[in-house]
Amino acid sequence: MAHLEDYILLNMVDSLGFKKLESLLKFYTEPSRILNAPKEKLAAIEGVGDVIAGKIAALKRKELDRELKLMEKRGVYAISVFDANYPQNLKNSYSPPIVIYVRGGIKPEDADAVALVGSRMPSHYGIATCERLSSDLASRGITVVSGMARGIDTAAHTGALRSGRTIAVLGSGLNQVYPPENKKLADEICGKGAVISEFPMDTPPNRFNFPRRNRVISGLSLGVIVIEAGKNSGALITANFALEENREVFAVPGRIDSKVSTGTNSLIKEGAKLVERAEDIIEEIQSGLKYYNEGKEKAKEKSPVASDENLTEEEKMMKNLLGYDPIYIDELAQKSNISVDRVASLLVKLEIKNLIKELPGKNFILK
Repeated sequence: MAHLEDYILLNMVDSLGFKKLESLLKFYTEPSRILNAPKEKLAAIEGVGDVIAGKIAALKRKELDRELKLMEKRGVYAISVFDANYPQNLKNSYSPPIVIYVRGGIKPEDADAVALVGSRMPSHYGIATCERLSSDLASRGITVVSGMARGIDTAAHTGALRSGRTIAVLGSGLNQVYPPENKKLADEICGKGAVISEFPMDTPPNRFNFPRRNRVISGLSLGVIVIEAGKNSGALITANFALEENREVFAVPGRIDSKVSTGTNSLIKEGAKLVERAEDIIEEIQSGLKYYNEGKEKAKEKSPVASDENLTEEEKMMKNLLGYDPIYIDELAQKSNISVDRVASLLVKLEIKNLIKELPGKNFILK
């Protein structure tokens, strides 16, 4: 605990960063020794310099006490990069945050994560597509990561909350939720995931914080999906971080005459995988999905999949109407020309036979 508090205090030096901290620890071995070291000796460490050394030397215990009280008041805890429960994907990134503040809970299964990012002023098509993709991914046990900004980020979290887990990464402190209209959304996310930040609790949403926030979004994820992004969008910065970290980059195609499609369509031209459905993403990141793959193997062991030979003609017809995109029960009734009650009965039988899966809202997909 003492080390964690030292790292929280060191994290208040905004220009320190993980790489410089590593250099200091090579010399001082313990964070407490860094905090007690003379400014002149700190400045002599390679890469540190007078400015950062001065900021470290100026840190006061009362700043830490205030931070800890505020964390307790808001139900926030912190994890240092050296803790065993620090998110593994993020730890493996080039420059992970020294400390992340967490409200809610991070689980080991959140290593199976993808980021959905995009325009703050999306079209109806962008919002609907984002909510569908995020809900489909979350229903398969994949955690959806985004930045809780207006537009696509909000749609990503909203869709994921319908069927699974989501993590929001802020460009401000957790006592300064931004945008303010998403405070209720932040509360909902904490119940089925986490809201996190690398910034001290009262850090305002300054413009230059958001590129740092974007690298954390990318760092937590196995891949980044861009849905509607203009030419100089922050979503493209997140995609660039993903490329630098050797993570997958995906893009949803948009209208050629739309400004919010310029960035996504350019990504596709440059080699990003075109996305139409959740399966397009899962296929590419399959090897990295530890918990998803383990769950599939366990499901096979527990419930052997029935062959089509053991199905009635009605069950075969219903199965053939289903695919990997969710379809609503009323639409199945219309396509099959069978009553909704009879369709519901057939779907229950197919689900018992482990051939299909029900999603929220009476939507169904093949397994």
